Amino acid sequence: MTPRQRFIASLEGKPLTGRVPHFELVFYLTMEAFGRVHPDHRNYSQWVQMTDSEKRLHIRDMAEIFVMTAKRFEHSAILLHSALNGQEDEFRLIDEVRRQSGDEYCIMIHGDATCGIPSGGDMSEFCGRLADNPQKAKDEIRKRVDEYLARSEKLKKQGAIDGFCLCSDYCFNTGPFFSPEWFDEFITPHLIELVQGYRRQGFYVIKHTDGNIMSIMDRLVQAGPHALHSLDPQGGVDIAEVKKQIGDRITLIGNVNCGLLDTGTDAECIESARYALKYGMPGGRYIFSTSNCIYTGMRLERYELILDIWRKEGNYPE
Repeated sequence: MTPRQRFIASLEGKPLTGRVPHFELVFYLTMEAFGRVHPDHRNYSQWVQMTDSEKRLHIRDMAEIFVMTAKRFEHSAILLHSALNGQEDEFRLIDEVRRQSGDEYCIMIHGDATCGIPSGGDMSEFCGRLADNPQKAKDEIRKRVDEYLARSEKLKKQGAIDGFCLCSDYCFNTGPFFSPEWFDEFITPHLIELVQGYRRQGFYVIKHTDGNIMSIMDRLVQAGPHALHSLDPQGGVDIAEVKKQIGDRITLIGNVNCGLLDTGTDAECIESARYALKYGMPGGRYIFSTSNCIYTGMRLERYELILDIWRKEGNYPE
């Protein structure tokens, strides 16, 4: 089986032999790993002035970085990140990644139309709009969902991607930003509509949110994504408990503690990786991953350390 086939099998809850699939939401250490700037870290201010030939070269270079990362670190899926503006250029990047990688990897892009936690400077205005005119706010969210589903319909015709990662964050380490009442009013119905719309179009869906999700976990599962990411241990999310509650209904991705990869000891990092594998693997439906991403400033050797544990201990019987 190819990495893509193994990733999809895990999303569909099919039994696997051999190594547990691996995926990271984003790998930002491309300068350290390859001596090349990550597509998210580039200045696109002059993009509109570039000739079509220059744009093609940039897109080819970005695609190479995504594919090189997947090959070197044995990812089963690629989530495309870039600061490109415009649907046409986004579609060109998708096509180029697929051209370079064939059907080796599951290709995914961002696709969340729901409301996440607003930035600190916007919180008061955001909450005021929802409180003062809830129907207008819901109409705006509904319109955004419709726009995202129209975009995905075009992507379905293009045929180059496999699915979407929904990356609006709902939770702090202490719990959700929204009260249960507001979550059910402004998030739950739109999340269900979006996820089910993608699924009807034939796409796979991963729902990401950091923080303590335990009080809204049933709502996330109700929406029907194929997988839940990131199972944040810094937010008090214990993969053993999550596996017990929902592990037979949805694929789990993550739980290796990013904070420890940054500030912990080697032994603590190893223990976190082992814990995620120990409790995520039984019965399948688990994809090995950190609890967020491989972000700027993390030491590459720390990521490689947990990959060594995954290679040695993250294997189902043949």
